[in-house]
Amino acid sequence: MQAQIDSALLDHIPALKKSDRMPVLFVGHGSPMNSLPGNPYFSSWQALGSEFGSKMPLPQLILCISAHWLTDGWHLTSMAQPKTIHDFGGFPQELFDQQYPAPGDADAAHTISLMIRQRASQPLGLDNSWGLDHGSWGVLKPMFPRADIPVIQLSMDYSRPPEEHYAFAQQLKLLRHRGVLVVGSGNIVHNLQQMQRGASGNQAYDWALEFDQTTGGHIQQGNLDGLQNFLKLGSLTKMAHPTHEHYLPLLYAAGAADAGEQMRMFNTNYQGGSIAMRSVLWG
Repeated sequence: MQAQIDSALLDHIPALKKSDRMPVLFVGHGSPMNSLPGNPYFSSWQALGSEFGSKMPLPQLILCISAHWLTDGWHLTSMAQPKTIHDFGGFPQELFDQQYPAPGDADAAHTISLMIRQRASQPLGLDNSWGLDHGSWGVLKPMFPRADIPVIQLSMDYSRPPEEHYAFAQQLKLLRHRGVLVVGSGNIVHNLQQMQRGASGNQAYDWALEFDQTTGGHIQQGNLDGLQNFLKLGSLTKMAHPTHEHYLPLLYAAGAADAGEQMRMFNTNYQGGSIAMRSVLWG
């Protein structure tokens, strides 16, 4: 996939002014329960959110790539008011009562859909039926509780190979100079079948530790291109990701980042021994 970007189209989004380069964020979101107060992940997201507008620029728009929206081709939400999607089951009613009424931005979605290309140089699809799933609102609500920053969600075409996702994401770099915060939300290790109730945040299976530390090593060394080769780890990848939709959002964040820019990791621990919560902020 070749990046075919018409950056002049950004001038047709009046709400997006030229800005200092925004950071890029990958968040390990883990259990939907993390979106409720009273756990260390919620607190860390809340603390990070407080840095925007003080240590970091406040976003004009948030573009979120969640593990939970897979489509044929790539699509952007384009409704004025995305609904809050409760795409899970078996949790307390308090979680289903959560709402995140952040606005969308149809004009921005339309322009970005023309600026960024998918396979065969097609523009992105525009979607008016999805909304914000828990991979998006679950982490954005603690960070930006006022819900006053427009949010657009970008789907992923799971049928495409990792290198296409990574190349696609590199087209997002220019958006960072227009006040757009790119957020990938997934998990570097995600195997629900192997979860162990009661495991501490420092406990993990050997395969989970190895995959997480290998991936973290690539990030630490600035070898972002190496992240797209995770399937070559064979059986280790199969244990870390029986299906790899939770890994793919990392490729979007890494693709929008630059290998040499400042980076910090946080939440470098585990849930249930088989979910890595490692998160990364670039910029």
